[in-house]
Amino acid sequence: MPSLFKRSLLPKLRGFPIAPDAIEVLSGAAEYRRCLLEKISQATQRIYIVALYLQQDEAGQEIYDALHAAKAKRPGLDIVVVVDSLRAQRGLIGAGKQPGNSAWYQAMTESHGTQVPIYGVPVQTRELFGVLHLKGFVIDDSVLYSGASLNNVYLHKFDKYRYDRYHLIHNKALADSMQHLVEHGLVAAKAVHRLDLPNPPTTRSLRNDIGDLRSRLKHAVYDTTAGQLPNGNLSVSPLLGVCKNNPLSRVICELIASAQHQLTICTPYFNLPLPVTREINRALARGVKIDIIVGDKTANDFYIPPSEPFKVIAALPYLYEISLRRFAKRHQRMIDSGQLNLHLWRDGDNTYHLKGMWVDQRYTLLTGNNINPRAFRLDLENALLIDDPKGEWVGPRRTELAQIFQHTTRIERYQQLETLVEYPAAVGKFLRRVSRVRIERLLYRIL
Repeated sequence: MPSLFKRSLLPKLRGFPIAPDAIEVLSGAAEYRRCLLEKISQATQRIYIVALYLQQDEAGQEIYDALHAAKAKRPGLDIVVVVDSLRAQRGLIGAGKQPGNSAWYQAMTESHGTQVPIYGVPVQTRELFGVLHLKGFVIDDSVLYSGASLNNVYLHKFDKYRYDRYHLIHNKALADSMQHLVEHGLVAAKAVHRLDLPNPPTTRSLRNDIGDLRSRLKHAVYDTTAGQLPNGNLSVSPLLGVCKNNPLSRVICELIASAQHQLTICTPYFNLPLPVTREINRALARGVKIDIIVGDKTANDFYIPPSEPFKVIAALPYLYEISLRRFAKRHQRMIDSGQLNLHLWRDGDNTYHLKGMWVDQRYTLLTGNNINPRAFRLDLENALLIDDPKGEWVGPRRTELAQIFQHTTRIERYQQLETLVEYPAAVGKFLRRVSRVRIERLLYRIL
C-alpha cells in the first residue's frame, strides 16, 4: 500500500533479521520475574537494566541482590542500571515525605563489596514534564522487553500483579544497539550521575546539562547500520522518541494508517493523542476492523476504592473513563456493526498496564508508550517493531492476543460506562471543580 505520509518512515526503517524462534512471548509477570532472575544469574558479559524505577520492596531487593551476586561471581561482568533520576529521589505518591529509592541504592552500595552502579537520567527539570520511560534489559546477547518497572506488583511477587507484555528476544545486533544508546547516549551525558553514591548533584545545579541532554535526545536514534531495509523477511527495529513529532510517534500513526484489515491497540490510560484519533477514524472509514483494549477504571494503577480517603490522583481513572465514554458515544454506530470493539480488562484486584499494537498480520509493536499526549510529547520513549511480512511469527502473536483477551468484556453501548453523577461524591466534586476552571484539557495533556 502506498504511504499516506509525505515523509514516511516505515519503508526506511532498518531492522535486524531474526529467526521466528528467537522471539519468545512470556506468559505473565511471575514468569517474567523468574526469567529475569535466571538471565541475571547466567550472565557472562553484560547486564544493562533500563526502567522507570527499581523500587525498594521485596521484588526490588531480589533483583538488586541478584545483580550484586552476579557481579561477585564474575567481577568482569559489565553491569549498568539506569532509572529516572527524579522518580528515584522522591517517595511514593500519597505516602508522605520519604527519602526515595536513591537512599536505598546508596545503602546497598555501602553494604556490599561489589559495585552495581545505578545512574539517574533527568529527562526534564520536573518529573511532571517528562521522565525516562525507556524499556528493555540487555543481558548478554538477549533483550528482555516489557513495559513493566521493577517492584512487587509488576513482578507478581505476592498475590497481586500488574499485567503487562513480556518478550525475550535473542539477537546480538539488537542487544548491541540498545546497549550503545544507553552507554553513549545516556550514561556518558553530563546530566547523568550515579544515584548509589552519596550526595548526587541537585536538579537545580544540572539545569543547563539537562537542557543539553534533552536537545541531543531529540535527534538521537538507535544504531541500526548492521540492519537491513524491509526486504520481505522477519525483522525487529528499535525506535526512540521524545518531544513533539518524534520518530516513534510518527511510526505509530503510520502503522495505523497502513492497516487494511485489522488493528488492535492496547493502552492502560484511554487518552488518545489527536493524531492517533484521526488515524483511527480514517481506518474505520476505509473499513478496518479495530479492537481497543483498555483497563477497567478499577484495574487502573491509580484507582483508590471509594472506601478509602480521597486523593487527587484517584480522579485519574475516572478522567480516562470519561474520555472512553465520549469516544464510544461518538462511534456507537461502528460498535453496533462490530467494526469497532472496545474491551475492558479486569481480573479481580489486579491492575492493567498493557501497551502496543498489532497491525493486520504483519506488524507487532512492543512498547512502553502509553499512546497518550504525554508519551507523544514529554517522556523519553522507545519501542521494538516486529515486521513479519511472510507470517512466520503468527502463532506466538495469536497466543499472546488470546491471553490478553481472556479477562476482557466488550462494551456493547456507551451507556455501560458510568457518568459523573454515578461517581463517588469526592471524585465528582473534584471533577466538577476541574471542569469549571477549564484545566481538564491540560490534565489530559500531561497525565
